Amino acid sequence: MTPILEMRGITKRFHGVTALQDVRLSVQRGEIHAVCGENGAGKSTLMKVLSGVLPHPEYEGEIHFDGQERRFAGVTESERLGIVIIHQELALVPLMSIAENLFLGHEPGRFGVLDRGQAHVRARELLARVGLKESPSTPVGDLGVGKQQLVEIAKALAKDVKLLILDEPTASLNESDSQALLDLLLGLKAQGISCILISHKLHEVARVADAITVLRDGRSITSIDCREAPAQEDAIIRAMVGREMADRYPKRTPKIGEPLFELRDWRVHHPLHAEREAVKGVNLTVRRGEIVGIAGLMGAGRTELAMSVFGRSWGQRISGTARMNGREVDLSTVPRAIEAGLAYVTEDRKSLGLVLNDSIAHNTTLAHLRGISQRGVIDDVREFKVADDYRRRLGTRCSGVQQQVVNLSGGNQQKVVLAKWLFAEPSLLILDEPTRGIDVGAKFEIHSLVARLADEGRAILMISSDMPELLGMCDRLYVMNEGAFVAEMTAAEATQEAIMKAIVNGAAVH
Repeated sequence: MTPILEMRGITKRFHGVTALQDVRLSVQRGEIHAVCGENGAGKSTLMKVLSGVLPHPEYEGEIHFDGQERRFAGVTESERLGIVIIHQELALVPLMSIAENLFLGHEPGRFGVLDRGQAHVRARELLARVGLKESPSTPVGDLGVGKQQLVEIAKALAKDVKLLILDEPTASLNESDSQALLDLLLGLKAQGISCILISHKLHEVARVADAITVLRDGRSITSIDCREAPAQEDAIIRAMVGREMADRYPKRTPKIGEPLFELRDWRVHHPLHAEREAVKGVNLTVRRGEIVGIAGLMGAGRTELAMSVFGRSWGQRISGTARMNGREVDLSTVPRAIEAGLAYVTEDRKSLGLVLNDSIAHNTTLAHLRGISQRGVIDDVREFKVADDYRRRLGTRCSGVQQQVVNLSGGNQQKVVLAKWLFAEPSLLILDEPTRGIDVGAKFEIHSLVARLADEGRAILMISSDMPELLGMCDRLYVMNEGAFVAEMTAAEATQEAIMKAIVNGAAVH
């Protein structure tokens, strides 16, 4: 069978640093081909070469598509042949309608005049193919992330896609939206459309992939044919990280002390709809040396709770009491929350956790400038030493602490966020989706760091949509549903079934 795509000997260097070295990738017609690897392994760079973002001759090697060698000078050329890439950060205009987004840049019409009727008819056909029932005139900003992802796929279908590249398509989706998206990919495969799927969620890869190529340190390590036998997650991980990972989570013996942080009857109203209570009378306790998890479905109110606690960053009409070490504390602003000993690692590191176009050094010290200042003047030498110390302690892969954060992989960006808050020396560290979009190797490193912080006597509050992560890391769990805690359970009591049962029963109560 002739492959629709062959990439041979692809090598790419950035300023003398080799990002890709002699990479090979072969994709058959009508198959879903997964590309796996740790952050920084070269997956995104390889896709940029394929899609023309990195044009010829900025790389070495050959690309053969549809039986011919291709040398793309830009994205427009690759799209003209049917290669369409959907990035993790969706390229949609929120204030424009679905139809306008679908045909942006290639609007149907004649002599430069848009034919809105034709656009809506064609849009309805495309939306039907991806299972969306919304009107083409609906603003994209009114859709949830899952439906926006489907609009992106419909947009690709509008370009007569032959090879669809999806970069972490389910990273921001809940379980049901993720399953719907994977089912759609299987449907596109049945229509003869080839897909390249980049994902850290290995259970999803194992479910839909016909073949898997693993990259490590910029090289293609192995290719696995999943049609011969189902892919084993442990084998994929071993190829990705180059070592066995018998224990996905670090082993620890908890040393839990007295209560460090407490919330009593904490209530938060929605910032736009004052009559709506988003957090409903929450009582919470986290002890020294304890990792406490908050489980729940998307929209349960977990992030809203965390942000309201951290300097009232979300919500209005916030009431209730917060105590640190038994004494009531003022958390009314972010500086006061930091002063009280709180730190919050946001789920959205790119928008809220980092200054992407600034250096690692500046980001590391941002939350505790007094620690590197004298009489209000920043000591650049001290800042460099602090940032470099955290770089070594956390194993951040970079060219140096003067490197811009935007050029780091997701896992290394997350380490910079953690370094920023560790330098502030918090007593309570709130982690909101701490390993979202991060590969298994970087996950283990961050989990090990969190375990060490707990062993040092810090209190950890972890929010995660990844139930195995909560079960593998936490000493105790709260289950949240519709803004309220509906259950509390120890690590020994907690199972995925018990958590889901609490959510379902809690929904009936509330």
